[in-house]
Amino acid sequence: MTQTRSRATSLACSLFLLVLAALAVWSVLPPSPRGAGAAADEFSAERAFATVEAIGTEVHPHGTAAAAAVRDTIVADLEELGLDPEVTDGVGMSGRLGDQSRVAATKNVVATLPGTDSTGPVFLVAHYDSAEVSHGANDDGAGVATLLETARALGAGEPLRNDVVLVFTDAEEACLCGAEAFAHADPRAADGGVVVNVEARGSSGPAIMFETSDGNAALVDAYAHVPYPVGSSLAVEVYRILPNDTDFSPFLDDPEGRFTGLNSAYIDGSATYHAPQDTPERMSLASLQHHGSNMLALAQELGDGDAAALATPSADDATYFPLPGGVLARYPGWLVWPLAVAAVLAVGALAVLLVRRGEAGGERTTAGRLAVGFASALVPLVGAVAGSIALWWVMGLVRPGYGEMLDPWRPWGFRVALLGIVATVLTAWFVGLRRSLGGPALAVGALGWLAVLGVVLAALTPGGSYLAALPALAGAVAGLIALTAARRVVGRRVVVTLGAAVGVLVLVPIVLLFFPALGLATGAAPAVVAALLGLALTPVLAVLWPRGRRPALGLVGGCAAVGVVALVVGFVTDPFDAEHPEPTRLAYALDADTGTAHWVSDETTPSDWTARYADTETDMSERFPMFDGEVYAGDAEAADLPAPVVDVLDAEPAGDARVLTVRVTPGEGEPIGTAGALRYVQLNAAGVRSATVAGRAVPVDGGALDTRFYAPGTDGFEVELTVAAGEPLDLRVVAAGGGLEGLPGFVERPADVGVAGSHTSELVLVGTSVTL
Repeated sequence: MTQTRSRATSLACSLFLLVLAALAVWSVLPPSPRGAGAAADEFSAERAFATVEAIGTEVHPHGTAAAAAVRDTIVADLEELGLDPEVTDGVGMSGRLGDQSRVAATKNVVATLPGTDSTGPVFLVAHYDSAEVSHGANDDGAGVATLLETARALGAGEPLRNDVVLVFTDAEEACLCGAEAFAHADPRAADGGVVVNVEARGSSGPAIMFETSDGNAALVDAYAHVPYPVGSSLAVEVYRILPNDTDFSPFLDDPEGRFTGLNSAYIDGSATYHAPQDTPERMSLASLQHHGSNMLALAQELGDGDAAALATPSADDATYFPLPGGVLARYPGWLVWPLAVAAVLAVGALAVLLVRRGEAGGERTTAGRLAVGFASALVPLVGAVAGSIALWWVMGLVRPGYGEMLDPWRPWGFRVALLGIVATVLTAWFVGLRRSLGGPALAVGALGWLAVLGVVLAALTPGGSYLAALPALAGAVAGLIALTAARRVVGRRVVVTLGAAVGVLVLVPIVLLFFPALGLATGAAPAVVAALLGLALTPVLAVLWPRGRRPALGLVGGCAAVGVVALVVGFVTDPFDAEHPEPTRLAYALDADTGTAHWVSDETTPSDWTARYADTETDMSERFPMFDGEVYAGDAEAADLPAPVVDVLDAEPAGDARVLTVRVTPGEGEPIGTAGALRYVQLNAAGVRSATVAGRAVPVDGGALDTRFYAPGTDGFEVELTVAAGEPLDLRVVAAGGGLEGLPGFVERPADVGVAGSHTSELVLVGTSVTL
């Protein structure tokens, strides 16, 4: 009877944890989309999708006629809502890309929903331009549609206290220049405010609140009122480290610190990112609904709050994470260190108690065993990293095109395979050492590493400390209760299971979110978080899993079988085809001074198709500085393409210097590339003391000018350069267009070979050197 009750308890505890894991997954899934018949004051993904269809049917990068058509659509929709939109001209500048500055003339669309007694503006931001080869249905048609449908729903409800300013920015993909121009010069932004930016990097998945301004505690409290909160303070910490940018960045970079805010995006399905396949039919309406439901609720919360107070950073950042039931758990930043230290102390107390007792659950425990168990618990962590690297290597070996992707088109088979690898490593470690060390020693070792990592993260990335500290603290406290208060085996198992439940609730959502966030190309991150989950569950293994050889081998073998089967399923279900092509990057570079041309690719390793054009490693950076370091190149026939022209408008002495004013224009003749408008003109020179481009001062590092002006149009743009008197200035000018069709020697790609979502894809360059 006792054995039967014990087995029943083990089964019930296991099922409880599985159900809890399912609920944790459910807590970060997007909601079902609402139809066009939804109430007028609600957000409807179906209504919003009509906007996506209208603006996502044509590639529309900054400066093109297609972008102008999208802009006109936005203006018309805002006027239909009874608003008074304004198209504002500006010049934006970004210097976030190292030494290079990027400048663009922009046309933002701005409209205001006036508040009844505004305490400050709330800015809702999305960009309307697409990447160079992309239809931009998701990125950022989703953001545009979200703002328009939110504005419609707000208009159908009670007026808000604060002004809500809708900002549809231009030239985000080029240089974040529309947002920078708005923050820099638009009078509506003069006094700052709260910014909510809406993005998409992919085609599906939950809308994640992944970035905040510093001192986010009050804003996180506001975000907690949305119906489907998905966000983690760890994501904020990680994003602050990454070199990625969105239109939120210029607001954060404001030198006067006038803005606070939040940034959200859905990020799964990244194979469509910036690619031609970013079309309306690939959009998940559930993801659009998630964006919209949260945006509407957040706009209402911020719109009725004290916007002036919210525009001032809080004293610290909050720690927060999602829980089932639409709950965003959160606590103040000052609790990070006390919880991390408490976890270390609790694990230490559990270790001391086990050594004093000398035995737990029929397994002997000594200080030596605990020390070895702690050291050995590194194995699952190191094994998870090694397993993720090995998996990506195998994927690239079988299908080399994956090397150019963050994630495959259909990644879930491979994601499950990685989880199977992590589970195999963890269970093999546990089973292999249990006989010699005992389950308690391994459990304490696992919790010990969680506690140590909680302290390390508290020091380095405080918002991520909870991932390790809370499971360690809960597991250790559960162990202490099981040893001191639980009188029966059944009670001890229940207590240990409840302790592990904290790890499940905290870590399962992050495993799920990290997969699309960082992709299988950098699968070590989700693999490590999955390993942390395994460490948090180790006490459960120690008390629930039988010690016999057969159950042990069955556990390891089952995990390995899941990994192998999932890997096979991944390869079978994710071939390259016409709908899911192999991504390739190819450019054409013509040096007008020498009349020589090259095909160029910055692929990691050229695909079979790309290698027909470019297969020799070459350093092109001297003549074409946009290719930094070695790339693959091959000889090409010189096309009859116009070189950019530099006309000196004025040259004035200024002490020991001279000030040159020049105009840079596209050359006469057929446009560069089949896309029509130029993407940009890049200028490089040495010996420049200062420079302005289109009226904006650009940084000059050590005399080196490195700047781009986007979408210059036929009239070009003016540049003012201050250089040493009496010394010539050698200026390298490269005009960049897009579209390889019609170039001599180019053959259309096969159906299963596509264009990568990259700023170097389909690039056509014509460079010339000018001495001034």
